[in-house]
Amino acid sequence: MMRFSLQVQYAICGVFDLAYNGHGDPVQIRVISERQGVPARYLEQIFGRLRRREIVASKRGPGGGYTLARAAATITLREVLEAVEGPLAESFAMNDGAAPNSRRPDFLWAALAARIGDALDATTIEHLCIEAARAEVPRAEAAAPMYFI
Repeated sequence: MMRFSLQVQYAICGVFDLAYNGHGDPVQIRVISERQGVPARYLEQIFGRLRRREIVASKRGPGGGYTLARAAATITLREVLEAVEGPLAESFAMNDGAAPNSRRPDFLWAALAARIGDALDATTIEHLCIEAARAEVPRAEAAAPMYFI
C-alpha cells in the first residue's frame, strides 16, 4: 500500500472541498476544517502553499475565504502533491550514500516516480468531484442568499 503524507492528504481534501462544496463562493478555512475533519491551523499552512502555486486564491475581509484559482478540470493531483511536498521525483529518490557499484535497483525510483506522476497528472479535481457525486457523497448546502429591504 502506498501512503501519501498527511499534508498531501489534507491538501487534496481541502481542494476537493472547495470544488465540490464551494459553489464558486469563498469558503473559510474553519468551514473546510470542520467538513473535512482537518485541524484549521494545519490547513492554513497548507493553503498558503497552494495559494503560492496558484491552485487556490484567497479573498480577505467579510465574505472572504478561499476559492479555486482555476477550473477544477485543470488542477491535477500531481500539482496539489507537488505544491505541498515539492517535485515528485525527489520523493522517490534514495539518497543514503550507497556505494556507486551497489547491487540495488536504483534505476527503479525514477521510473516509478514517472509512472505515479502520470497517474496523478491524469486525475483532476473535477474527476474527484464526478466520482464523489457517483458515490453519492453528500454536498454542503449553498448559503441562502440574504435579501435586505
